[in-house]
Amino acid sequence: MLTPLWLDRPRTTYPPLAGEARCDVCVVGGGITGLLTALLFARAGKSVILLEARRIGAGTTGHTTAKVCVLQGTRLSRIATRNPPHTLRQYVDANLEGQAWLRRFCEDHGVRHQVKPAYTYATTRLGVARARAELLASRRAGLPVEWTDQTGLPFATQGAIRLDGQVQLHPMELLEELTSEVIAEGGAIYEGTRVQDVERGDELVVRSARATVRAGHVVIATSMPILDRAGFFARLKPSRSYAATFRSSWSPPGMYLSCDATTRSIRSVPEGDQELVLVGGNGHTTGRGPHESTQVEDLVAWARSELSVDDLTHTWSAQDQTPVTALPYAGPLFPRDERLLVATGYDKWGFANAAASALLLSKTVLGESRPPWGPALSSWTPRELTALPHALVLNGTVGVHLARGWAARTLTSDDERGPVCTHLGGVLRWNDAEESWDCPLHGSRFSPDGAVLEGPATRPVSGCRAPVKH
Repeated sequence: MLTPLWLDRPRTTYPPLAGEARCDVCVVGGGITGLLTALLFARAGKSVILLEARRIGAGTTGHTTAKVCVLQGTRLSRIATRNPPHTLRQYVDANLEGQAWLRRFCEDHGVRHQVKPAYTYATTRLGVARARAELLASRRAGLPVEWTDQTGLPFATQGAIRLDGQVQLHPMELLEELTSEVIAEGGAIYEGTRVQDVERGDELVVRSARATVRAGHVVIATSMPILDRAGFFARLKPSRSYAATFRSSWSPPGMYLSCDATTRSIRSVPEGDQELVLVGGNGHTTGRGPHESTQVEDLVAWARSELSVDDLTHTWSAQDQTPVTALPYAGPLFPRDERLLVATGYDKWGFANAAASALLLSKTVLGESRPPWGPALSSWTPRELTALPHALVLNGTVGVHLARGWAARTLTSDDERGPVCTHLGGVLRWNDAEESWDCPLHGSRFSPDGAVLEGPATRPVSGCRAPVKH
């Protein structure tokens, strides 16, 4: 099993919800998006209930590399190729506002954070071409980026983009302060309460196995949205990537992300009187590709070779959602129904995007003037049509894996057949690094005995067990 550095610490526990409750706003999901959204509503005087299926920070937020950066690898150039120039600028403005909000919160509440330059670097000709395209897109979006050959890395590069004034932090220290603030503002937080459905009528009814919450508004902040009816699972590609921390005599002077075919992420982590080195990379679609354990081993071997790190302290993995438009979704789950809202599709850049999404959603519900960058994060726009070719490829691949999984299942013995996902019937694959059953269709994940770890599935797999080791 993999344990993130961030979660290897004592944490406050919150009770599950049982019975009936009522509130103005029910937030589903206890990561950075859910807690920020809950806090903004509570500060506005709304009664707020937040429901988390497992523990606060148990999802992507507790498994992130925790960079609050506006320089985001090659994302801006990808946005520029699929969207008009004003949309790119809106996206950057949204991230700048989200980043500024988080930085102020950390400063005001004593949350440790470090301000450092961020680099997108290249070590190959392909990487240089991508970096140059990102440099152009960043400048067009108004960012004060520069090209540099001086990165501070202990290995050779072919150049990098640099953006000063970016932020890194400890995600659980931030979440702990946010939960305290939500409660201080009158909000209620419940763990161990997995939402299974939201019914729409005169009011919204949120149901779990043992609780019912009636609310005027509901925000789904669960990475992949858990409600199928709007089809967001067909607009998002789930992926897993890996991270490791090491003791080291060398400390990264900035935050780094490569733009080569194989991605590498690097940052420092203050830990007591020393600084650890965090590396990440080796992303792949959830439930597909090579064995997960080999991805971890490869990342650790690379860090030892290129960074001369010392003792390995932690390894872990995270799940992220890549949208077909290259832009996040923050808005109504269904067109023209602003009672039921969603935020997703951050594509590994969740902190600034989460803050921007929370600001946008709260202004939507409170009837306040929406920010000028809001359209870039809209959940329903005509750009979904322009992204249709990407969606067709994504869902065509899903269909192939559905058919391939069932074909293989019919040819194996009962003891060797993979269990079936409770979302849309994909045949699950065993993840040997995290000891979980992963779905190759839309990224649902289950524990060895079938309990849900990641959505969109909300129901456990019955009769499930870990495969026998040969």
